[in-house]
This record gives sequence, structure tokens and C-alpha cells, in this order.
Amino acid sequence: MLSALERFAPLPLQESWDNAGLQVGLTEAEVSGALLCLDVNEKIVDEAVAKGCNLIVSHHPLLFRGLKQISDADYVQRCVIKAIKHDIVVVSMHTNMDNALDGVNWKIAEHLGLKDTAFFAQKMVEDIEAGNGVIGSLPVPMVADDFILLVKKQFGVECAMCNELLRRPIQRVAICGGAGDFLLGDALVQGADAFITGEMHYHQYFGYEQRLQICVIGHYQSEQFTSEIFRDIILRECPGVRIEMAETCTNPVYYL
Repeated sequence: MLSALERFAPLPLQESWDNAGLQVGLTEAEVSGALLCLDVNEKIVDEAVAKGCNLIVSHHPLLFRGLKQISDADYVQRCVIKAIKHDIVVVSMHTNMDNALDGVNWKIAEHLGLKDTAFFAQKMVEDIEAGNGVIGSLPVPMVADDFILLVKKQFGVECAMCNELLRRPIQRVAICGGAGDFLLGDALVQGADAFITGEMHYHQYFGYEQRLQICVIGHYQSEQFTSEIFRDIILRECPGVRIEMAETCTNPVYYL
């Protein structure tokens, strides 16, 4: 199972600060069921236990940096204890899946119905084609307010943070799930009319008026379909494994 995921999104594709791959547990165990999710918290581990799954596959790693103790001091340590207690393996596919061909940003493009998709900010890692973002075209040009409504509908968001509405049709759309403001300049160079990401710093909104329609939809919301990628890999490569899509919403941000 782990090897199938890593063939699709090899670990060398992850950013230098990341910690993708095996998080907790022993990989030799036979998989009783795989719970697929965006984040790992205590409710996710509880859901895995309740559903008889001894494997959790997440997008965001549970462990970003080393632990100096394993106690009940915070949710990360408590998750490690609970996973080990219940013989649950935790695996995370993070920026390696962001940067992979047909990875996170390609899935976002699919849900938007973009055509002719390709990497932008492309790079080669050990002869593997990769990229930080994806760009594609809407089937027909759209005015900015209709485009924003489309994005909100497709991602089920209550609101989108945008700069002023573009006063020309939008067709070329650049995408970077999660925190993607570092790609704004690349999106312009690639001829994008709009740029969708999960979160951005305040000052990054300045200077793109009537050059690029910015649409920020929330980190969780932008990457919510990543589990569909995990599901498809497992169905194709490990067809006998039972798959459960997590029902627990792990988004820590509330819109009140």
C-alpha cells in the first residue's frame, strides 16, 4: 500500500521542510481497512478504530518535527499514543502529492472542469516531472462574478476572499491548493486570468488589480478532494483493500 502511494507521488517530490511518508506504526501489518482523510486528529483516529481500519492515509502529516516526549501534552502526542495502542499505521502524502502529476492541484482542476491542464512553475526532481501549480482553461470564458460563484459552488465554500473583480473575461485559471501566494508571479507569466488558492498573506493581494483575479477559498476547502486521489490509487493498485472516506471534518476554521 505505502509503496503504491509512493510510486504515484515519490517522496523526493516533497519540499525540504516537509515530513511526508510513514508517520506511525509498522508497515508489515496486513491492512484491515484504510481510512482516507486530509488531517489526522484524535477524532480521525477514533473513527479509524470504530470502522476497524488499521491504516490512516492523510494529506497533512501528523508529525512535522521530532517529538522530545510522548505524553498527553498535545493532540499530536495523544494521536501517536492512540494509534500505537490500536496498532494503527499512519501514512501522509503531503507536498509530494501536491507536486505530483495528477496530484492535488490536478484534482482541483478536475472539479472546476478545466481543460488542457499542465504544470506551471514546473520542475524536474530526479528525472520526475513535477510542479508547484497547475494551469488550465475553462470550457468557455466567464465574467468574474460568475467565475467566483462557480468556484464557491464546486468547493462548497461560504465565502471567497478576492481582490477587485476583473473587468475582462476569465478563461485561463492557475491553481495551487493550500498556501499558494508564492506562485502569483508565475501565474501572471503563464497568462492566467485568475488564480485560486487556499490561503494568502494580506499584502500579497496588492498590485494585481485588473491583472489577475485572486480567489482564496480556505486551506481545507481547497484540498478537500485529495482523499479521492488516495482512493483511486488504492482501488487500482490494491483492489482487495477496504476503503473508508473519513466522515470527520477536520477543518479547524469556522465561518461565523
